[in-house]
Amino acid sequence: MDAAVGLLIVVGSLAMILAGSAWLARRVRHGGVGARLMGPIDEIYHPGAHRSRQEIHIQDQRMEAPPSADDQRRRD
Repeated sequence: MDAAVGLLIVVGSLAMILAGSAWLARRVRHGGVGARLMGPIDEIYHPGAHRSRQEIHIQDQRMEAPPSADDQRRRD
């Protein structure tokens, strides 16, 4: 009986860890916080990842160019 309870606790703990990992992965994918969380780990295993992270950061900071004066979409 004690072995069954112990096994149930181990299996329940593993199930909670897996469910928590799935929830965290879903949150990171949809929230966009993956770069901050996984960036340093990625740089350990892929040294060139720093350059790609810089490029992504620069592209995120770029603003859309204002429309020109003769643009048809810009009508006040």
